[in-house]
Amino acid sequence: MEQQNWLHRLTLSKKDRWIGGVCGGLGEHTPVPSWSWRLLFVLMIIFFGTGLLIYILLWIFVPRKAHDH
Repeated sequence: MEQQNWLHRLTLSKKDRWIGGVCGGLGEHTPVPSWSWRLLFVLMIIFFGTGLLIYILLWIFVPRKAHDH
């Protein structure tokens, strides 16, 4: 059950961000580290041309993390 809900809890990272926090957020909510996500997106941009589009869509549609109280 825990693994199925990571996508529903996915948010942009405030701490681990280079551009928009997408890879940092993926790194925080999956067992894959954020540097691996960054590498994957760069490779998708270089070899398939789709990485940038996917990154921008995630940046737009993934919610920002709520303020910690």
